[in-house]
Amino acid sequence: MESRAQEPDGDSVPRRRPRGIYLLPNLFTTAGLFAGFYAIVAAIGGRFEHAAVAVFVAMVMDGLDGRVARLTHTESDFGKEYDSLSDMVCFGLAPALVMYEWSLVSLAGQGVLWARLGWISAFVYTAGAALRLARFNTRVGKVDRRYFQGLPSPSAAAVVAGMVWLGTDRGVQGSDVALPALLVTLAAGLLMVSNFRYYSFKEIDFSNPVPFVAILLMVFLIILLSIDPPTLLFTGFSIYAFSGPVVTLLQRRRVRRRKRTGAGGKGV
Repeated sequence: MESRAQEPDGDSVPRRRPRGIYLLPNLFTTAGLFAGFYAIVAAIGGRFEHAAVAVFVAMVMDGLDGRVARLTHTESDFGKEYDSLSDMVCFGLAPALVMYEWSLVSLAGQGVLWARLGWISAFVYTAGAALRLARFNTRVGKVDRRYFQGLPSPSAAAVVAGMVWLGTDRGVQGSDVALPALLVTLAAGLLMVSNFRYYSFKEIDFSNPVPFVAILLMVFLIILLSIDPPTLLFTGFSIYAFSGPVVTLLQRRRVRRRKRTGAGGKGV
């Protein structure tokens, strides 16, 4: 337990922020970091399905640590930095290495050029995740909370790891889909550093009451997820990754139409 300094009675001196490290939210962060590390180890050992699942476990832990910190009022600068470093391992290094070990390494059989393209695409993904996290950390509070700028790194990791999970679940050899794997890895890496806008879902307040239909939809989604997790997760996150360019282009069209309408109105 962290102790607070005793304050004189009747004084309105503000309490100092505890210097210790909060245990509960950092436990979730550590669990996510362990899942990301295990994904790398499992991929090296050829257990690709376990590796892909571990990336999704890391996503769950990443979503819980922040919420737990806010609910228990245990946010800290240390927790933010620790979470960012954990994200780099879980959603930057792990998915790239899992994909490389499962599929991209087989490009070496096509020649030196293809071998280089294989590991370069994995590096582009890793660099994209690092740049995405750095940009996000330096622009907190300066952007519209409703949207992310660039594909979030957990979603990019879900697309890459989801492809591996779906392929292993269907008995597909990574070497047979090396070219699509290369394109997916490159696309995920580039989308993370793009200026496309992605809906953040931060406006959804889970503490407010919801219609009964929402509960039914949640039950239906859980049933679908239990029937075929790799297909649903890969498809869902791929649609989300594709939604960024679509949403951005539609918003730009609306802005142009408003400008044209305004210019036409002024001319009249």
